[in-house]
Amino acid sequence: MKMINNVHIEKVKLLISPGELKKKYPATAETDTLVAKTREAVKKILRKEDDRLMAVVGPCSIHDRNAALEYAEKLQNLSKEVDDQFLLIMRVYFEKPRTTVGWRGLILDPDMDGSDDIAKGIEIARSLLKEISELGVPTGSEMLDPIVPQYISDFLSWAAIGARTTESQVHRSLASGLSMPVGFKNGTGGSLQLAVNAMSASSHPASFIGIDQDGRSSIFRTSGNDACHIILRGGHNGPNYYEEDVEEAVTLMKKAGMYSSLIIDCSHANSGKKYTRQRRVFRSVLDQILYGQENVAGVMLESNLFEGNQKMPGDISELKYGVSITDACIGWTETEELITSAAEELRKKKEGKR
Repeated sequence: MKMINNVHIEKVKLLISPGELKKKYPATAETDTLVAKTREAVKKILRKEDDRLMAVVGPCSIHDRNAALEYAEKLQNLSKEVDDQFLLIMRVYFEKPRTTVGWRGLILDPDMDGSDDIAKGIEIARSLLKEISELGVPTGSEMLDPIVPQYISDFLSWAAIGARTTESQVHRSLASGLSMPVGFKNGTGGSLQLAVNAMSASSHPASFIGIDQDGRSSIFRTSGNDACHIILRGGHNGPNYYEEDVEEAVTLMKKAGMYSSLIIDCSHANSGKKYTRQRRVFRSVLDQILYGQENVAGVMLESNLFEGNQKMPGDISELKYGVSITDACIGWTETEELITSAAEELRKKKEGKR
């Protein structure tokens, strides 16, 4: 008799339940307050009830706990200097979508050797988010695997649905049930309509299958997410951070009856995957805001302790500290300069001195 079940499955291993992991690395009253406060602040910025900008800033992907914590400490200090103009959220990405193959992120392959110890990865991810949150730094991440949010979402103030998954019904349903504001990137081809459709779908109730806190398969019925927005990240045809692109997105969102605020990603196709161009995009976005564009609610920057990126060596002990192993990032010095100078220009505008 031929085998018809699990034909291509080599091994099955039980994973700790979300509830058990949360007991091991519990949220505290302080981290709960931080998350609740930041989520509400993001909503107010999107609704133009708070005139600050939000900035999701951090590494393309997290692969080193110590480097991530050092970055978080720097971001915390910077936030104190600019919090009158910017709500800073640390980009803490643990999963990496791939067009073909490659390292899929800390949760999927924490040892970076193809061993795919997901049990270890999910534990590292939650414990790291706990430490960053305890520093007082709010975090945001991309939601890729629909099960992962049950393990870590109580530490997240903001979430993104990536360009490759914006059109996915699974991720639209997931976003409709997430407890934080969610940004949808335009499709890899550059389509803004895909992101608007995703926003609209996710703002309505949905049902999907997932796991509960005890790890049991469950049916979830959502109420819809009222804090969805677009992230402009460019596409195959080039960047889309220019004034006319913003105006097109705003028109589409208004036509769909959605809030018209959006975020602009200074990296990815908007920078042509060249980290040195993030400054150019950031400058253009800031100029639009300074000249009266009120629909740009924030920016995203791929930033690490040190600029550039590196290939994965055969011996991971040879990795350079604080340098990305995925997309190239700007370094901390440039990050700090961009944000502090922008904050000063925004202050002058509001004081009528510009």
